[in-house]
Amino acid sequence: MHQAQREMAAYLRDPEGLAPPAGIEERRLQIYRDLVYRNIEGFISSAFPILRSLYDEKAWEARVRAFIQTHHCKTPLFLRISEEYLTFLQAMPAGELRPFEAELAHYEWLELAVDVARGQVPPLWTSDPEENLSDVVASLATTARLGSYVYPVHRIGSSFQPESAGDPAYLLVYRDRDNRVQFMELSPGSARLIQEVRDGGDNSVAELLHRLAIEWGMSSDQLQGFGWTQLKEFNEAGIIALSIPTV
Repeated sequence: MHQAQREMAAYLRDPEGLAPPAGIEERRLQIYRDLVYRNIEGFISSAFPILRSLYDEKAWEARVRAFIQTHHCKTPLFLRISEEYLTFLQAMPAGELRPFEAELAHYEWLELAVDVARGQVPPLWTSDPEENLSDVVASLATTARLGSYVYPVHRIGSSFQPESAGDPAYLLVYRDRDNRVQFMELSPGSARLIQEVRDGGDNSVAELLHRLAIEWGMSSDQLQGFGWTQLKEFNEAGIIALSIPTV
């Protein structure tokens, strides 16, 4: 029984390269072939609509079938198929994709990742505006993701397909307070602030801003006012959680 299932699965992954299992009529095989392809193609197309728009029907089908034939998914969850397809693209040899495709796919995947991310948008910060920043901790919301790209992936479409990399693009994808997915382009400085919040662990806001001030050749006093204002703006948008840990 298990051997027959493995043979059927192998055939459905590569129906043009393998002989069909014995004893199954062609009509049923066609139904199974269509179901496998349509289901997987549907998930990929819905997760990567801009990427899909850059292919004609024949080229897109060839790409999806190559994914089905050669990529061994590590999860049976349909919602993870888009992540598996992203992994498939990122592993492809240079020259088999347009130079921006893997980054574009990652940017589009972030939208789905944020949409299904567990957790809630962090609460609004309502404490005294003169709060001691050594007592306040900032953390990136579980409903927010930061992407850094060498191509302007947020502008790519059928009429704009860059052939070479340019200035880095920093793009934040997050759920707002109405639980809608939103996109924000960041300056390099704002992106670095988000990175420090994301990677800084349990350090206080004062420590976080002090590290950035040293990195940027500024005094802590110079950066503290601006940095704290921006952190509160990110909190208002639902991107960053601000809290005072209890002892």
